[in-house]
Amino acid sequence: MKSTRRKFIFQVSTTAAGAALLPGLTPRLRAATKSANDKLNVAVIGAGGKGSSDTDSVAKLGENIVALCDCDEKTLNGRGQAYPEAKRFRDYRQMLDKMGKEIDAVIVATPDHHHAPAAIMAMEMGKHAYVQKPLTHSVYEARRMREVAKEKKVATQMGNQGSAEPGLRRAVEVIQSGAIGSVKQVHVWSNRPIWPQGIPRPEGEDPIPETLDWDLFIGPAPMRPFKKDVYHPFKWRGWVDFGTGALGDMACHTANMPFRALKLGYPTEIEAESSGFNGETYPKSSKIRFEFPARENLKPLTFWWYDGGQKPSEEIAEKVLDLLATQKDKDGNPKPRKLPGSGCLLIGDKGHLYSPDDYGAQFFLLPKADFEGYQGPPETIPRSPGHYKEWVEACKGGPAAYSNFDIAAYLTEIILLGCVALRTGKKLEWDGPKMRAKNAPEAAQYVKRVYRKGWHV
Repeated sequence: MKSTRRKFIFQVSTTAAGAALLPGLTPRLRAATKSANDKLNVAVIGAGGKGSSDTDSVAKLGENIVALCDCDEKTLNGRGQAYPEAKRFRDYRQMLDKMGKEIDAVIVATPDHHHAPAAIMAMEMGKHAYVQKPLTHSVYEARRMREVAKEKKVATQMGNQGSAEPGLRRAVEVIQSGAIGSVKQVHVWSNRPIWPQGIPRPEGEDPIPETLDWDLFIGPAPMRPFKKDVYHPFKWRGWVDFGTGALGDMACHTANMPFRALKLGYPTEIEAESSGFNGETYPKSSKIRFEFPARENLKPLTFWWYDGGQKPSEEIAEKVLDLLATQKDKDGNPKPRKLPGSGCLLIGDKGHLYSPDDYGAQFFLLPKADFEGYQGPPETIPRSPGHYKEWVEACKGGPAAYSNFDIAAYLTEIILLGCVALRTGKKLEWDGPKMRAKNAPEAAQYVKRVYRKGWHV
């Protein structure tokens, strides 16, 4: 194995390969474990959107879809045509109450504010849980999801599919081998939001569509009037009562690789700059700084997040631009010498690692000349059999999925601190174990929300 630091472009196929455990984690006994040949009975909460592809992916593995739940009857009936034997519900609380004994596992793909209430209710009944990203709507909910999953010994996975990519796992191995030295800065930027943000709440009220149960859509959030084409479907992401903005939506993908590789843990300081926060929707653009202390044998580092067109400075970008100038687009034309809409750059004292996509499936070691001929360390992280198959196998007693809630809830909790900083407008001095801002007690209302009557976690 060569150890010279020369250029090597790790460009790995997006084909998934093998289930993996995080270093130091071991499989746990599972609730309601089935044999590898038995089919899981899966209930889906949030049948449309990403829930549609999640459902189809699990069904293609041979598992039974026994129930579908959605507050929009139009969506529910449309998906019901693909799964005619699945029972249909509008309210997941009723579904779990009536069908609890018939369900082994749930898929949760609702708007963010329903993730924790639905998944925690299911896990407390001993059901395995696959939950879309971001795992939760609040910091407190992420902590609670992690605790319940551990207590109930259920198989879990968050829907950040890049975790199954061999390229992401290889990047973790390369970084932890010391190839780029001690990492002092991480820069992650996103082309989100692609939905409305930075807008006020509209006045007035529109008739609620006959197919939509608006009360169920609101769920644990404060009640508000229905407005056509404002919240449902999809546009809920930018509203603070329902979504987590560009940061919550994408950082579970784009920050996943550096979070794992650098063992980031709790930050001690978070500060946000933005285009302006109006209390209703997240800003059109933001730049957020996280300070992480020394941990294990790793030095302190600064993590920067950018969205809404914000990007790293020209000085930082220069570390990547020479590489981009040598690449061609899908039509064979030279790529422009500018940063793409999304990316991730780790700056070490011996070199840099750059990933040009949201999922960490592909990465490059820079400067190019320094890594020529570099082969990298031996594989230490098992490769994935496929994102969904990892979870299904875990439900049947196999190894924990790589993005199980032990790690996914921790990642989500840290990411959502950026949302808290945006909402408070203050630099936060953070006490991670106690989930509190030492200098800003008003942040507590954004760490843990007040739930509307009838809803809890």
